[in-house]
Amino acid sequence: MSELTTVARPYARAAFEFAVDNNNIEAWSEMLLFTAEVVKNPTMVKILTSDKTAQELAKIFINVCENQLDENGQNFIKTMAENGRLSVLPRVAQLFADLEDEYKKQIDVIIVSAYALSKKQKDELSQSLEKRLARKVNLNCSIDKTLIAGMVITAGDLVIDSTAKGQLARLSNALQS
Repeated sequence: MSELTTVARPYARAAFEFAVDNNNIEAWSEMLLFTAEVVKNPTMVKILTSDKTAQELAKIFINVCENQLDENGQNFIKTMAENGRLSVLPRVAQLFADLEDEYKKQIDVIIVSAYALSKKQKDELSQSLEKRLARKVNLNCSIDKTLIAGMVITAGDLVIDSTAKGQLARLSNALQS
């Protein structure tokens, strides 16, 4: 995964910087998300792993995308095809989205709790996390009954585990040390 990120990061940054310079972030985000889905298509996977030239791959890919790509998007695809990197488009799209969130000072936070959270609890969590992370927070809540009690909050690299299961695991580790 880290190798894939290493390969995809320069393309994501270049696309993002170009999008910012041209005030076109939304359009680029949509183009990259669409191309990421095209790459995942089983037929396209076979084509990408065939012995076609970079120009042939770029032409096929652009034809499949039809009106979803503007001229700059098509040039981006041609460059990626020439470098044999079309298969990393899903990771490029993800990294682009991360750069967009950072640029907009927002972050997606995943909350997995033992029980459904009330609107008041969500609002309080959102306010608290916005203060701690200094960003606008987009909550994605889900329920996992196996947690027994508490919740796991994931925001980028930050993980806060206040579940009974997590606390028991930490206690067990502390006792074994």
